[in-house]
Amino acid sequence: MQRLATVDLVAAQPGVRVVWHGETLHDFLVWRADSPVHLHPRLLMLDLHVDRGPVVEPESVRALVADGVAVLVFSAMGDPDQLRAVLRAGASGVLGKRDSEANVVAAMWAVLARRRWMTRELEALRSEPARRPVLSEQERQALVLYASGNTLRAVAETLGVQLNTAKKYLSRVKRKYADVGRPVRTKVELNAAARRDGLLDETPDVPGPHSTPPDP
Repeated sequence: MQRLATVDLVAAQPGVRVVWHGETLHDFLVWRADSPVHLHPRLLMLDLHVDRGPVVEPESVRALVADGVAVLVFSAMGDPDQLRAVLRAGASGVLGKRDSEANVVAAMWAVLARRRWMTRELEALRSEPARRPVLSEQERQALVLYASGNTLRAVAETLGVQLNTAKKYLSRVKRKYADVGRPVRTKVELNAAARRDGLLDETPDVPGPHSTPPDP
């Protein structure tokens, strides 16, 4: 839905034509390899986190930039290391997934004009050394669900695992945060850690009856 809304927004801008849209960078590269040069875009708007999609490789971004394609990244800040790598590869701008339509349009024109687009917060994130634990996909999902206010039972049901398994995921999350010098013990602290690391932009929708306010 976000991709289709972005396509409509971009296509509505004067003098702009959307030549392709799809789910993954790999799909775009396959299309581009088989398309005539006059259809190759000047700008690629790239989502760094697509469910069930392959990870965006900085080498692919570097090759596109070298070939004259400007790259504007959408990121939920869930993986600052990946974001830094893509920026080092030549991406010209970064948008948060909750940025306004006005910001999306302004960023698009800035990057098309070969200028950089980045908020102060993202610039600080880009330059900061990472102190984030490396979480598995199951651990990340459990953290996002639980830190968003869902009960432990709701987390287990949403992930399709036993209650004890959901507890183990969260225990490992806490241990990994402690290992990088950021101990978290309560749901409030998990919420703060997930929010700082940008993970709550990825919060899945869970039916309301399962939700509870954070523990005091």
